[in-house]
Amino acid sequence: MMEFRLESWGAMAPGLESKADWQQWLRNPVEINAALGQVSLPGIPAMLRRRFNTLGKCAMAAALPLVQEIEAIPSIFASRHGDTETSYSLLHSIGQNEPMSPTSFSLAVHNAVAGLFSIARKDTSAVTAIAAMEGLVLQALLEAIGQLQQSERVLCVIYDIPLPDYYRQHSDDTGNRFPYAIAMILSRVDGEAYVLEADAPAAPAGPGPGDSEPMRLLSLLSGLTGETRLRQNAGAWRMARVSV
Repeated sequence: MMEFRLESWGAMAPGLESKADWQQWLRNPVEINAALGQVSLPGIPAMLRRRFNTLGKCAMAAALPLVQEIEAIPSIFASRHGDTETSYSLLHSIGQNEPMSPTSFSLAVHNAVAGLFSIARKDTSAVTAIAAMEGLVLQALLEAIGQLQQSERVLCVIYDIPLPDYYRQHSDDTGNRFPYAIAMILSRVDGEAYVLEADAPAAPAGPGPGDSEPMRLLSLLSGLTGETRLRQNAGAWRMARVSV
């Protein structure tokens, strides 16, 4: 069993910005049109802001409010696929014998959003980028809890975007169908107490819009549930809020 504290959290998706927005949606999850909401980054200089696409904007908009009063903090950015829109565009250019955009190439690497985050904050703390094909939420939490052994607090950002149609037909990814980002500050000292422990395997959840592991994590963080189950390969884990 591993114990940690959750100091603060935030989440972002098109049309879902506040905790109240998320609680309402989680109680009645409906399909989200990614084009309905425009994620803004008013605190980022215009030259840097133009380098963010929808996925990067979601990650930044979820994470930045949590660290406004924190000068430096190690961070973890975890995404299963990363910026597949940009990657697909680059591969399409190669297939058409067209030159690749150097800017797009630099933004397609898996740690691009993490790098832009550190540039925007002028924060030289350690940054970890995770690409987890299975158990994205669990992998991010395990890394964050591990880093708490050396740091008083750690920023953990879990974010993803739907696969382009070309890839979706070849993938078993049944995750979210809209861009999203969940940001958390895990702490050794401050915040609500949580535990993460190995658990007996359970049947996978259904394919509904609110049934993915990231959305079940949000149900726990927002207080709608007291625990959630996480899976990786054949293993199962339980994350729960500790009752006082």
